Amino acid sequence: MDYDVIVIGGGSAGYAAASAAERAGARVAIFDPGPLGGLCILRGCMPTKTILRSSDVMALMHRAGEFGLATDNPRANLAAILDRKTKLIDDFTRYRVEQLKSPRFTLIEERARFVSSTAVEAGGKRYSAHAFIIATGSVIAEIPVPGLKEAGFLTSDDVLELREQPDSMIVLGAGFVGVELAQFFQRIGTQVTLVQRSGHILSAQDEDMARPVEARFREEGMAVHTGTRDLKVSVQNGKRCAHFMHEGQETTVSASTILNALGRTPNVAGLNLDAAGVKLGDWGIAVDSTMRTSKRNIFAVGDVNGLHEVVHIAIQQGEIAAHNALNPDGTQQRFEERLKTSVVFTDPAVASIGYSEKECRANDWPYLAASYPFDDHGKSLCLGETHGLVKLLCHPENGALIGGHITGPEAGELIHHLTAVMYYHGTVHDMLKMPYYHPTLSEILTYPAEELADKIG
Repeated sequence: MDYDVIVIGGGSAGYAAASAAERAGARVAIFDPGPLGGLCILRGCMPTKTILRSSDVMALMHRAGEFGLATDNPRANLAAILDRKTKLIDDFTRYRVEQLKSPRFTLIEERARFVSSTAVEAGGKRYSAHAFIIATGSVIAEIPVPGLKEAGFLTSDDVLELREQPDSMIVLGAGFVGVELAQFFQRIGTQVTLVQRSGHILSAQDEDMARPVEARFREEGMAVHTGTRDLKVSVQNGKRCAHFMHEGQETTVSASTILNALGRTPNVAGLNLDAAGVKLGDWGIAVDSTMRTSKRNIFAVGDVNGLHEVVHIAIQQGEIAAHNALNPDGTQQRFEERLKTSVVFTDPAVASIGYSEKECRANDWPYLAASYPFDDHGKSLCLGETHGLVKLLCHPENGALIGGHITGPEAGELIHHLTAVMYYHGTVHDMLKMPYYHPTLSEILTYPAEELADKIG
């Protein structure tokens, strides 16, 4: 065999898998045709959070009067925002490329395709390995919306290079990509209309966690249409129009451009998975909790398996796959759904750890829930950040924390308090034994914990 492990894809999941395998003594090759860096660095987490910082600052400038301050006509320069983004992303990318090109690995900048379950072909050559880890990520999905392709649209990739700000925009889809970019453009001065099929934005979240974000969007001037159906697109008088049914009425909205944020799909084109005996699931490559595919020596990690489109989880999965690939007959590591975490970087932000009420009801799991709003909390009132709430879910018998959800200020930071509690299998009673500094945002977590502790006794 040429290698112990071949990793296909050099993004966050692939690099984590390769690094873990190499540290364990394996001979590792990484195949990636480029551009090197991976989705998170090049077109996902890092560039979007960089530009969102600019729109957050803009929103605070517009609210200056609330805090006894004055500003002189704040305005955005999209080209300058993107210049800042490009500089930072170039630095991040350079570091990742240096890691991939380390002599620890063999980096082959070619597209790999399976020719069997033990070999791939790339650049006209054949390479073999004992185990393979597929980490090719996802690509923007082609959703069949009538008229959309003919009208033309932007994707989340496109807007990260868009230097001329559109005066108006229709955003199709209200998952995390759609809502983050919709608020970004609304805050820098583009009139945004958000169109979502489900009954509320961020449909994977519990409804009560999504509604405060919708309220903030509408306060900022965004038009939000949820519960829509029969979407189609046309061009009329030089404008792109979205037509749909909403609340029993035929509705048409128009804008100068459309952002297609209707989702992503696993990047499996050209892998020739059939030759390897690897099967697809409902969304991505089917895997079990050990990250194994239908072929015992082939693993799939990160977005390509469709379990969670979250970078830190992709890294965890990569490390799990590397261990299991090198220890096929030993103790197997498994991905633990209990600690899955997500953050949506809207304002207010939405963060979750563990299970939601929606999941508990769907699986008939027993739970207790309690929540508390930020508009009745001292520190958030001082900050002027009163949208949202915190919600805790616990086991009804012993108070073990099984889920935590925060929509509100600094939710992405606050969630790690709950992550630590759940990591150590803590209870709501344990939370109440901890000291909380006053006044802080973290104090708000004690209120639902107290309510749940009282219910359990």
